Amino acid sequence: MKIIADLHIHSKYSRATSPDMDLEELDKWAQTKGINVLGTGDFTHPAWFLNLQKKLKPAEPGLYKLKNNKSQTRFLLTSEISCIYKKPIRRGSGQDSKVRKVHLIVFAPSFETVVKINKKLSSIGNIKSDGRPILGLDAKELLKIVLDIDENCLVVPAHLWTPWFSLFGSKSGFDSIEECFDEYSKYIFAVETGLCSNPEMNWRVSSLDKVALISNSDAHSASKIGREANVFDTELSYKGIIDAIKSKEKFLYTIEFFPEQGKYHFDGHRNCKVSFSPSQSAGANNICPVCRKPLVIGVLNRVEELADRPEGFVSKNKVPFKSLIPLEEIVASSIGKTVLAKDVGIYYDKLINNLGTEFNILLDANKKEIEKFSLPEIAQGILQVREGKVKIEPGYDGVYGKIKIL
Repeated sequence: MKIIADLHIHSKYSRATSPDMDLEELDKWAQTKGINVLGTGDFTHPAWFLNLQKKLKPAEPGLYKLKNNKSQTRFLLTSEISCIYKKPIRRGSGQDSKVRKVHLIVFAPSFETVVKINKKLSSIGNIKSDGRPILGLDAKELLKIVLDIDENCLVVPAHLWTPWFSLFGSKSGFDSIEECFDEYSKYIFAVETGLCSNPEMNWRVSSLDKVALISNSDAHSASKIGREANVFDTELSYKGIIDAIKSKEKFLYTIEFFPEQGKYHFDGHRNCKVSFSPSQSAGANNICPVCRKPLVIGVLNRVEELADRPEGFVSKNKVPFKSLIPLEEIVASSIGKTVLAKDVGIYYDKLINNLGTEFNILLDANKKEIEKFSLPEIAQGILQVREGKVKIEPGYDGVYGKIKIL
């Protein structure tokens, strides 16, 4: 069956998240968006895990659903963990000995497995302080711990290119999967591309051919779930989804942000309002012309640094992707208002109430149907997004990109 899955989100127990990030709100938005399977996020946090145990019951193998609720939304147990540690890497005649900051997503098949993971991690660091705990633990060691507890778990490097906290991050990452995980690299079956890159950018790095490229929202508020997602044609079960990721055979496509929308696509300095492309940064020797401090090097620049293939290269074993913009943002841009405007909410609700889920509207609804329940300019905006006819002022140093429908 066709499954749309967003497997990386956060609960209300993570920093900078909405207090409304509870299971009922997540379920409501999953139905609105058209998401079949949603990651729980934050299963390492004791209060959130207790909430999961209290409100969820087993559904299909390895998946859960809300108790006393007829919703078809399924939940898969996931959590993001921040590993901060020092690992020297020898390169040529020198040595890279910077502090590493790598975020990993852990997928687990059962509450029983999560209990064991949480017990082990609580003996290593404080997992109560945040929904995404910070552990002074080598990423390879975390991978070993999780697989020793349950070989059916999956560990995936999160938002692969983000400057500050990722496997390939310009500030604190590595240059390859092998540098990070050593002999355990063979157990890395997938990486998360993140909002600031799309699969096409990742195809330029040949070492990533052996892993699947997954995409998730990393949502901190319920309305943001599904801004990136994965589409499978497999059985509805934990094993079905994990096998589809590992093999890529039943992995239909990913749903992507336009990477320019991401808040670290370009290089720059937020406080100085400086946004540079990689070539502009090179011309400035990666120094901010305003404050004379080093620029925050973004994802596009970092991809250029590690790429061994030309721009536009298409991988032979690729999983396709479709680039979308959230419906509220299309409506707002099409009528020249902000997403918080009353008219935007009215048109959004009318479209959802009459045409089904947001993904159905963005991917499948025809122009006449959309016009019937909104405006011609909104219908045209949705079609132009499908065709990639958008203009985006790229995001940089924590600032999201600005969208304009052509």
